[in-house]
Amino acid sequence: MISIIREYIKFISKSSNQHGVHSPFVYHFVTNCLYKKRNNEFQKLFLNCKNQLLNNKRTITVKEFGIGSTFFKTNKRSIARIAKIAGITNKKASILSGIIHYFKPLNILELGTSLGLSTSSIKIGNMKSKIITLEGCLETSKIAQQLFDHQNFDGVDIVIGDFAETLPLAVKNNLFDFIYFDGNHTKKDTLEYFDYCLTTLTNESIWIFDDIYWSKEMKETWSSIKKHPKVTVTVDLFYFGIVFFRKEQAKEHFKIRV
Repeated sequence: MISIIREYIKFISKSSNQHGVHSPFVYHFVTNCLYKKRNNEFQKLFLNCKNQLLNNKRTITVKEFGIGSTFFKTNKRSIARIAKIAGITNKKASILSGIIHYFKPLNILELGTSLGLSTSSIKIGNMKSKIITLEGCLETSKIAQQLFDHQNFDGVDIVIGDFAETLPLAVKNNLFDFIYFDGNHTKKDTLEYFDYCLTTLTNESIWIFDDIYWSKEMKETWSSIKKHPKVTVTVDLFYFGIVFFRKEQAKEHFKIRV
């Protein structure tokens, strides 16, 4: 926790607001999306989803991949506690929904369903979207499916299994407008997923990486992603790392306070 606070203080000292942005595309994104007042209806819908999980006192056995949780000491966990501790925060969900609403992607891939809270915030941002979401743990995916069914979220397809097997099949012959990476926090695997997904690119594709300051390894991963030749613009929000591949944009990197 102390290291994250230290990283955030460093981030604040190096970041800027819209006045430090000279790219018209990024300026409009910051002013008309990131700094626009949040939609209260989106927030209400998300809180309904979260409360459904917070009120669920059942215990499940979680199967983890990659680096395990630093909070839980056992794989037997209550659904309410997973939602409270490991689920996406209200602020991050609001930002994520806002980004989806602004760009309105239709074909979406998510790596890491968990209980379905991040998936829900994405769906709330654009109800017309179709989402393929990958999850390694059968038990958490069952809870996520119950959430989607209860909230009448159509067009969400959960694919269960090891990403090494499910991701190549998910990206085969597919183009995605938006990909959200939140399934594994190791450098090796995240960069491998990055490479797999390059076949799905369009000029308008947007990728978001969660927890880019979560560890030294994830900071190195974010640095490598920024240097990739296909990446043109990145926006570092501390909470998320946003990647654009627009060929008409000069290669630039921004740190924006939200």
